[in-house]
Amino acid sequence: MTITETRPLTKGPVMRLDDMNLSVGKRARLYSLLYQHGPANGTMMFLPIDQGLEHGPRDFFVNPAAADPEFELRLSHGGNFTGIVYQIGIASKYMYQYAGKVPLVLKLNGKTEIPSDTQPLSPLLAGVEDAVRLGALAVGYTLYVGSAMQTEDFKQFALVRKEAEAMGMPIIVWSYPRGEFVEAKGGKDSFYAIDYAARVAAEAGADVIKVNVPKVGLPQEKLGKMPKEYVQANSEMSQEDATRAVVHAGGRSFMLFSGGEKESDVDLVHKARLAMDAGATGLIFGRNMWQRPMEDALSMARQMSELLQEYSA
Repeated sequence: MTITETRPLTKGPVMRLDDMNLSVGKRARLYSLLYQHGPANGTMMFLPIDQGLEHGPRDFFVNPAAADPEFELRLSHGGNFTGIVYQIGIASKYMYQYAGKVPLVLKLNGKTEIPSDTQPLSPLLAGVEDAVRLGALAVGYTLYVGSAMQTEDFKQFALVRKEAEAMGMPIIVWSYPRGEFVEAKGGKDSFYAIDYAARVAAEAGADVIKVNVPKVGLPQEKLGKMPKEYVQANSEMSQEDATRAVVHAGGRSFMLFSGGEKESDVDLVHKARLAMDAGATGLIFGRNMWQRPMEDALSMARQMSELLQEYSA
């Protein structure tokens, strides 16, 4: 099978809970996320709010009300999200009023954007025990694939994975290609980088993988030292085919696609449809939701939830 041969279109997520060999604790928590919250049909829709650490307060300038974590909690509760993603400090101080109402994914590591991204490593700020104490249904970990600090990242993730296995806690891996070596081979959003990142996360032990939608049709000067198979795919594959290939690269892990920077309504719906037609399990849209005024955000969230209702597992 060549890289340009992809699976046929499916109507619904490729991966199902029954296909996964998981501990009872992980199965119970994932079942709750997949079938008891949000669309509750085997898909997932998360609201991440870790950008205050990753990007600083600038992301809230578009919608100052979103700087208050209560804004995202109200949006998550009213917008039929599967769950919300917080760092330890915000989760500890704000989740108590929504305990049991809004599932929590506790992000375990993070960094600021102040240092250069050429050698990124996202250090731990919390542990799986914190997630259990806060009633979380999953933990999140950012893995920077291809960075100069990749060895240390793998070691740190291995410790988190071992702790999560012991406590029956699912791990969502933010699998992000980063660093000068990635930029020399097409860039962080190329099909090569995203496809590789999805496979790395699966190999490392992710239960759920979060990636960006891959880009194809990059100009020749952007390809650099990209492997020849992906140079060929860059010119031959459609974005739809590339996205399906990324889902396939994730193996027996659930696949989520992120929204990234705020887009128009039309572009966001297109991205969501692209991801779900490719066989993804769901969406993890943050800024595209909470950078809107509350009523607009709720309207878009409901639109996304209705879209996911079309894709049952």
